Amino acid sequence: MPDSEHIFLFLPSILSLILVFILIKRKQRRFNLPPGNMGWPFVGETIGYLKPYSAISVGEFMQQHISRYGNIYKSNLFGEKTIVSADAGLNKFILQNEGRLFECSYPRSIGGILGKWSMLVLVGDMHRDMRIISLNFLSNARLRTHLLREVEKHTLLVLSTWKENCKFSAQDEAKKFTFNLMAKNIMSMDPGHPETEQLKKEYVTFMKGVVSAPLNLPGTAYRKALQSRSTILKFIERKMEGRKRKMEEGEENISMEDDLLEWVLKDSNLSTEQILDLILSLLFAGHETSSVAIALAIYFLPGCPMAIQQLREEHLEIARAKKQSGEIELNWDDYKKMEFTQCVISETLRLGNVVRFLHRKALKDVRYKGYDIPCGWKVLPVIAAVHLDPCLFDQPQHFNPWRWQQNNGNRGTTSSTSCPTTTTSSNHFMPFGGGPRLCAGSELAKLEMAVFIHHLVLNYQWELADNDQAFAFPFVDFPKGLPIRVLKP
Repeated sequence: MPDSEHIFLFLPSILSLILVFILIKRKQRRFNLPPGNMGWPFVGETIGYLKPYSAISVGEFMQQHISRYGNIYKSNLFGEKTIVSADAGLNKFILQNEGRLFECSYPRSIGGILGKWSMLVLVGDMHRDMRIISLNFLSNARLRTHLLREVEKHTLLVLSTWKENCKFSAQDEAKKFTFNLMAKNIMSMDPGHPETEQLKKEYVTFMKGVVSAPLNLPGTAYRKALQSRSTILKFIERKMEGRKRKMEEGEENISMEDDLLEWVLKDSNLSTEQILDLILSLLFAGHETSSVAIALAIYFLPGCPMAIQQLREEHLEIARAKKQSGEIELNWDDYKKMEFTQCVISETLRLGNVVRFLHRKALKDVRYKGYDIPCGWKVLPVIAAVHLDPCLFDQPQHFNPWRWQQNNGNRGTTSSTSCPTTTTSSNHFMPFGGGPRLCAGSELAKLEMAVFIHHLVLNYQWELADNDQAFAFPFVDFPKGLPIRVLKP
């Protein structure tokens, strides 16, 4: 057969290949991706992104990327192609379009250690159902009555052990407070009881693994955490079986209003595995983030004596009114009077950024400000970058609670530039996330901080006993445990 006939026979195949190649190139070219650097093969830029840095900054790595590429840039993080957002508008857009354009997408290692039924990793209807259960447990009615009393009781239990002139870890004390509170209200476990202390010990090991490199090798923090997870789940399951037996035998001494375990056993259709993961995730969420926030407030306040003075005046007025009325326990009206305290809480959360970034994934091709976010790409809304943006918050690294007052008069800062008003600031303030996945425990966290601060400023003066500061690893932690020394006011 002549060569020309061979060419004629293969011509359709050759043209088809050329057409496919052109279509692929066109599809690739249609995305206008943000600028950025994909880093090394496989690991990308993950190592640099997770390098520890001061918690009141975004870190050298991110600062360099923002300066070079802008507030929206591409990268390769956690083994996936990623769009990183330090843009307030895009972050809000991502969170408000949860389930439509984006969905939660945490690394597999997080799901492996928290459980596939953890609220942190669930999406869709199952997340909604778990969230409803959590919101029932943390309802406004329960906050006003049962939980307010519990928060105050556990606050006083911890503070009553503090001795003058003794050096101790404020971070450990804050964790003791929040863990005891959650253990009591989730499973009716009493503070100081041997089983509570044993669970707390296992939980500390578990937490170290949650925030460690996901290396399932002998001796690693991750492997130890998986072992502690197994121990904790067996413990919770024994509690469940004991509670079920009492319910079957009619020995229900615990009202469903008293703890979460009783409520889910009576009023939900969750499986045993789902209940175990729910309780574990609520222990994690309710204990860790709140304790870090309280430790951050203890850390920031000594650097702002005017704030401590105004706090003390606010809480002395509440205490005097209670004494005149003959009441002892705080009530909801007392809590609502803590207006400057709420400013301190907001400023602590803004500057300290307990939750620094979130993990999301694009469900569709999305275009924002001329940039494309391809379907399937990871998206990281960096909350901390917005909270520390000097274009949005005046002197963002300065602890200034008065910025949250409507007519702040710029008290507590020497800048001549007026801070944003509360309304303006709140548009960019998202310490508890936003949208359908807004933290179910946000109101409880603020209540815990307010009540703890109330009794702290009324009963003690304190000072930092050693050089320590909050670092992001990327989770927020104090390397030395935040050593403090207390005195009576």
